Amino acid sequence: MTPPERSRQSHIARNVLLVSGAFVLASAVGLVRNAIIARQFGIGAALDAYYAAFKLPDLLFTVVAGGALATAFIPVFTGLLALDDREDAWRLASAITNWVTLVTGGLALVVAIIAPWLVRVIIAPGFDAAQTAETVAVMRLVLVSTVIFGISSLQSSVLHGFKHFLLPALAPVVYSVGIIIGAVWLAPRWGVLGLAAGAVIGWWPILHAGQGGVRRVVVLMIPRVLDLGVFHLTLLATTNLASRLGAGSVSALEWGWDAMQLPETIIGTAFGLVAFPTLAELAARGDRDGLRDTLTESLRTVLTLAVPAAVGLIVLGRPLLALLYQRGAFDAQATDAVYVALFFYALGLVAHACLELTARTFFAQQDTVTPLLLAIASAALNILLAVILSGPMGYGGLALANSLAVTAEVLALLAVLSRRLHGIQSRQLGGLFLRVLIASLIMGAAIIGVSALSASGGSGRLMMLMTSGALGLIVYLAACRALRVRELSRFARAIIGQTR
Repeated sequence: MTPPERSRQSHIARNVLLVSGAFVLASAVGLVRNAIIARQFGIGAALDAYYAAFKLPDLLFTVVAGGALATAFIPVFTGLLALDDREDAWRLASAITNWVTLVTGGLALVVAIIAPWLVRVIIAPGFDAAQTAETVAVMRLVLVSTVIFGISSLQSSVLHGFKHFLLPALAPVVYSVGIIIGAVWLAPRWGVLGLAAGAVIGWWPILHAGQGGVRRVVVLMIPRVLDLGVFHLTLLATTNLASRLGAGSVSALEWGWDAMQLPETIIGTAFGLVAFPTLAELAARGDRDGLRDTLTESLRTVLTLAVPAAVGLIVLGRPLLALLYQRGAFDAQATDAVYVALFFYALGLVAHACLELTARTFFAQQDTVTPLLLAIASAALNILLAVILSGPMGYGGLALANSLAVTAEVLALLAVLSRRLHGIQSRQLGGLFLRVLIASLIMGAAIIGVSALSASGGSGRLMMLMTSGALGLIVYLAACRALRVRELSRFARAIIGQTR
C-alpha cells in the first residue's frame, strides 16, 4: 500500500470510529428519549397525533433536502475543491442554501395552510375531531423544524465536503436531547406540542457562508429523489401486504427493521458517510485506481464487521429484544413476533451495509441514474418475492423478500463497478467473505453454547447477554486470526497510525 493510500485509509478509519461512536451515542440517547416519552404519554391518542404529525414533514425533508441533496451536492462541491476553485465552491454552497430555504419554506407554508384537509383525508382519516386538531397544530410547529433541518443538512454536506464529520454526526444526539427537554419541561404544560417544540429546539446549527454548478446539482438530484421515492413505495407496498396478515404484522416488521438498522447504521452508514467525500475527490481527479482501492479496502472492513453482526443478531436477537422491550403490554409473544422479522432482516444486514458504499461510489462519479435503475429492478423483485413468500411464511416472508432483493441489488452494483473500474478484486472479496462467515458461525456456535449454560445456571438475561457477547467476540477474533482475516488489525493500525 502506497503512502497516499495509507493516509486515505487512516483518515477513513479514524473518522469511521468517530462517526460510529456518535451513532452509538445517538442510539443510547434515543432509547432514553423513548423511555421518557412512554412514561409521560403511554400509548394513546395524544402520541398517535404526535407521530402522525411528523409523516408529511419528514417526507418533505427527505425529498427536498435529505439524502438526495447530499449525494448530488458533495461530488460537485468536492470537484470544485479538487480544482482549487474555492470561490465557485462557496458560491455553489450559498446558491443551494438559498434554493433549499425557498423551496422548503414555500412547500412548508402550503402544507401548513392545507394541514386540516391533509390530516382529515390523507394522513389520519380515522382520528376524531380533537385528535385531528392536535395533529394539525403539531404538524404546523414541526414544519418550522423542516425548514431549519433543510438548511442544516446542506451545511452538514459542506462540512462533509471538507472531510469534517464530528458536528454533523452529533446532530441526531442534540435532536433527541431537544425532544427530551420538550418531554420533561414543556410537555406537562403543552402536551405533545411540547414534544414538537423540543424537536425544533433540537436543531443543531451548522452554518457557513459562501454559486456554481447549481444546475448540475439539480440534474444529479432528480434520479436520487426518484430512488428514494422507489424505496418509500416499496415500504408502502410491504406495509400494505403486512396489513393483510393479521394484527401485529406491521408492528413486528417495523420493530424488526429498527433492530437491524442499529448495526447497519453504525457500520454501513458510518463507512458510507466518511468514505463518500474521499471517493468524490478521487473521481473528480480521475484517479480510477485510487477509487477502486478505497472502495475495496472499505468493503473488506465492512464485511469483517457486518457478517458477525448479522450472526450476532440471529443468535442473540430474542434475548436482546426481551431485555429492551418485554414489559407491560409487550409480552413474550410480542418478543417472538418481532424476532421472526429481525431474523429474516438480519440475513440482509451485510447487503444493506455494503449498499451504503457501493451506491455512493456511483454518486461520487456523478452517476445517480445507474443506482436508480437497479433500485427500480430491486424494488420490483422485492414486491414480487413479497407476494410469493408472504403466503407460506407470513410477514417473515416480507422481511426475507427485502433481504434477497437488496442482496441482488448490491451484487448487480458491484458487477457494474467491476467493469467500470477494471476490477474490484471480486475473487479476493469472495474469499474474505467465506472466511469471515466461517469465523462468524464458530462465534455463533460458541454464543449458543454459553447462552444454554447461562440459562441452565439461572443467570439473568443481562448477565447472559454480556457473558455470551464477550465470549463471542473473543472467539471471533481468535477464529479470524486462525483463518488469516487481517482486516480488523489493519483497521486498528490505520487508526493508531493516524492518531499517534
